[in-house]
Amino acid sequence: MSGIASEPGVPMPGATPSTSPSSPSPSASPRRSRSAAPDSRIIGQPAFVLHSYPHKETSLIIDLLSRDHGRIALVAKGAKRPHSKLRGVLQTFQPLSVNWTGKAEVRTLIAAEWVGGLLPLEKSALLCGFYLNELLVKLLARDDPHPELFDHYVATLNQLAHGESPPIVLRQFERALLKASGVAADLTRCIAGGGMVEADRIYVVDPEHGTRPALAADVWPRIHGKTLLDMEREDYRDSTTQTQSKFLMRFLLAHYLGGAQLNTRQILIDLMQL
Repeated sequence: MSGIASEPGVPMPGATPSTSPSSPSPSASPRRSRSAAPDSRIIGQPAFVLHSYPHKETSLIIDLLSRDHGRIALVAKGAKRPHSKLRGVLQTFQPLSVNWTGKAEVRTLIAAEWVGGLLPLEKSALLCGFYLNELLVKLLARDDPHPELFDHYVATLNQLAHGESPPIVLRQFERALLKASGVAADLTRCIAGGGMVEADRIYVVDPEHGTRPALAADVWPRIHGKTLLDMEREDYRDSTTQTQSKFLMRFLLAHYLGGAQLNTRQILIDLMQL
């Protein structure tokens, strides 16, 4: 479970986020992040802003998802000044090409350029996007590259922007994130005997050990084997799979977050029953 994140070294008390409706709290993260990578100067890295908050009088701290260097923290000096070139660029859900320098945990942004290619998120899709960002900030360790997860994030934003079903799109991303984080890697492998789950049996997923047959005394979500097989195939056409996967992912995320609440998740539940 080495991919689970925490936020040491970048204070956020009382900060008002400039890019999301809620400020992800670093104290809520259940694991420590990895040490900063040794990169000293990076040029032209594909990236997205996940979250930002004020730093001193004129600067911002940016939580960035980069394709080849994972989630990193950058200080954007002078970004709050009225005539800063960065002011209109460092926005969420905009594909960026980013340059930075430094070896510390919080590195220094040199330049950022909007590269385009994605439709903007609107209405409920925008809220879903903020939910993705909050998940990444709270669950993904810093300096832990996941190029495939980055590509999945881009594809998910594109799907949301084109009006694809939010419940299905979000379940697929949640599953990809838990795999990248090193937890819940294979839900279809039964820990009792090591074989594949059977479609017509009922199981529970132990967050720390894996999938096993359900017992009468279990209070965890009871899941059909077919649902677990469907999730592994990313096939959510079945209504039972949609319902059971929703409750399973909600249960697993709550466990890995250590009880920390996802603010955007609660809003989505209230509005859309996701």
